Amino acid sequence: MKRPTRVLAFMEARWPTTGPAKNLIDFARRAAGNPNTEMRAIVTVATYHRGGEPASNDFVRACEKCGLEVHVIPERFLFDPAVIPAIHKLIALCSPDIVQSHAVKSHFLIRLAAIHRERPWIAFHHGYTWTSPRTRIYNHLDRWSLRAARRVVTVCRPFAADLEEVGVRSERIVVQHNSVRTFVPSPDRVVADLRRGLGIPEGMQILLCAGRLSREKAQTDLIEAAALMRRENSQLSLRWVIAGDGPDQQMLKGMAKSLLVEDRFIFTGQVADLTPFYTMANLVVLPSHTEGSPNVLLESMAAGLPIIATAVGGVPEIVEDEKQALLIEKQNPRALAQAIDRMLNDTSLRKRLSEAARNSVSAYSPTAYCDSILSLYHECLAGKPEALDS
Repeated sequence: MKRPTRVLAFMEARWPTTGPAKNLIDFARRAAGNPNTEMRAIVTVATYHRGGEPASNDFVRACEKCGLEVHVIPERFLFDPAVIPAIHKLIALCSPDIVQSHAVKSHFLIRLAAIHRERPWIAFHHGYTWTSPRTRIYNHLDRWSLRAARRVVTVCRPFAADLEEVGVRSERIVVQHNSVRTFVPSPDRVVADLRRGLGIPEGMQILLCAGRLSREKAQTDLIEAAALMRRENSQLSLRWVIAGDGPDQQMLKGMAKSLLVEDRFIFTGQVADLTPFYTMANLVVLPSHTEGSPNVLLESMAAGLPIIATAVGGVPEIVEDEKQALLIEKQNPRALAQAIDRMLNDTSLRKRLSEAARNSVSAYSPTAYCDSILSLYHECLAGKPEALDS
């Protein structure tokens, strides 16, 4: 019997609930138990530990709970080149058939260590956050890093086009949307406890917006839409639940207060499991200015929730306007408010979109995702070595 493909995956993460972390952990678990022994893979995870941070965080513990081997590389600061010897030592220890990296820092370190000259390297490109000028500078490093990868897996066609513009050859780019598990709703008692804990009265409709609290996710547009709706209907019985954490949290709370909708918004902070929130919600909104293959969109579809989203990135590749969701243009709080009002007041529309979304999400099953990535491994290992950029 052919031995499993050995994969060493580099990822910086603190939480197992982010899209990239969630997909990596689920894939690794499925790949190890794939019934097709010719396409089985054993994934080892490498992550990083800085200064005062705990060496074992929620991401590391989630990996270990799933039986994954995890190596934590100490570093002094972000993008510390001193980790290069540790990377080479880890490569020698694990002897992977394939090295893969997730996000800008890991791409850069693998390229700087010249690992692509030794072994097939697959880089997973998840898009960028734009939280500071320094982060934008780091993002530009991908122009140099990704050109050397054997394959670059990205999550939507617009991201693929962006990669081509910065010099990644089109034949090396693979578009692979994220996956989503079958939704199992939370028990009534769990939802009731959550509602009470958040101070939401029975009968009050709930609009859920989940994700990192940072500029590209555009929660500011949602707050502006809420202010518009309150001015036009001060009696509207609605609570806006913002689930997630990030650098914009205090700014968003201040904005809600200044626009006189502070009493309508609930900021939950980081949420380990969104299942009870999906079970509780009446409507999900994704107001983002940029997206790839958003897990929140796929999870909301699986939960059978009515969805309003901006037509950005890979969103229109997953849902069609008026079929599985209402799609609006980005940076338009007025259009967002109108779409929310329409959805809340049209029961038949909510039902039609919810059913269609639940029926179409099966195309993004974890099994299909696992098979696709395993096929990519097989292709990289079976093909002739390619001439890589220096």
